[in-house]
Amino acid sequence: MAATGHRAPSYDAAMQAAVLYEPGRRLEVVDVQLEGPRRGEVRVRIAAAGVCHSDHHYMKGDLPTPLPVVLGHEGAGIVEEVGEGVTGVVPGDHVVLLWRTSCGRCELCSTGRPALCAVSAQQRSSGFLDDGTSRLSRDGVEIRHLLGVSCFAEQAVVPGNAVLKIPDDVPMAIAALAGCSVMTGVGAAVNTARVAPGSSVLVIGAGGVGLSVIMGAVLSGAAQVIAVDINPGKLEMARGLGATDTVDASATDPVRAVREMTRGGADYAFEVIGLPEAISQAVRSLRPGGTAVAVGVARVGAVAEINALDLVLQEKTLKGSLYGSTRPQQDFPRLFELYRRGRLPLDRLLSREFRLDEVNEAYDAMLAGTTARSVLLPGASTGGGGARSQR
Repeated sequence: MAATGHRAPSYDAAMQAAVLYEPGRRLEVVDVQLEGPRRGEVRVRIAAAGVCHSDHHYMKGDLPTPLPVVLGHEGAGIVEEVGEGVTGVVPGDHVVLLWRTSCGRCELCSTGRPALCAVSAQQRSSGFLDDGTSRLSRDGVEIRHLLGVSCFAEQAVVPGNAVLKIPDDVPMAIAALAGCSVMTGVGAAVNTARVAPGSSVLVIGAGGVGLSVIMGAVLSGAAQVIAVDINPGKLEMARGLGATDTVDASATDPVRAVREMTRGGADYAFEVIGLPEAISQAVRSLRPGGTAVAVGVARVGAVAEINALDLVLQEKTLKGSLYGSTRPQQDFPRLFELYRRGRLPLDRLLSREFRLDEVNEAYDAMLAGTTARSVLLPGASTGGGGARSQR
């Protein structure tokens, strides 16, 4: 553990980062200036950053964020420098980045729900760090941080409570995926829904988070796990990670198919796409007394249509899950230990690696459905086919 007050030499240098200038435009990989950490902050050399669909919501404009901004919220790296007052990590530590920080003192934190802590809401909405300023700029123009992380870059300065030390033998690409998609999906099954052994589970959407829900359901002892998607390749991945049944929603009514497979409805249904219609399908696919969990991020203002009598007369439950209802200090060490013991096959979730300047190609592959999960690695592509710009 670092001694309070440790401060490495000041840092202020140029680096490569993927910047979003306008919604609807592709990211631009450019040279930006990164200021060193101030009190309570940490500078991390990014080793891997996950290509998450949530960043694409910001790219499209479905979710608002101050611009320009360096995207990326799912990442892992090595601590390079710590600011005054930082304890718990020292230079050289391997860390996973936490995109939703918490105060540890409010009622929600004290009752085991730190993902709902509102203390860092200003940081997330403003694009600044805790002191209301940014460490990023280009040609004198301030650039914002995304969710206090901004890991589509060679380095990042983040709040001290946004890093969590991890075992050195966990591969950085795996740690990056765990930082959002894996914890969100596994946590939705284990923490939010508390899937019971022997139960039936429906997962609508077999992307990276949906596949993680499947792994969480298998880990919890579910007897039947049904994956629904319109992409045959993703359904094949789902079977490889433990789904007992699959439904191609482009060829059949998924609600009818699931109710037939489960002889009346699933015990649990997870919507992992972010579409209002899919939330409705999840509720309609439940047995009486079943629980539906909305995990996917929908666009701002999206409204799902739910039959109110289903909730009352059949005592169905609909709830949301943010960040897998995680308690980072407890859940991440357990997740990594399960991975190290072979209980969570996270290596099979990682489909492809891209270089930082290939970030747009990585999102093209994600949208085409050819990857379960991919990561960005620092450096330029050897083929020079990336999206580097000198705007």
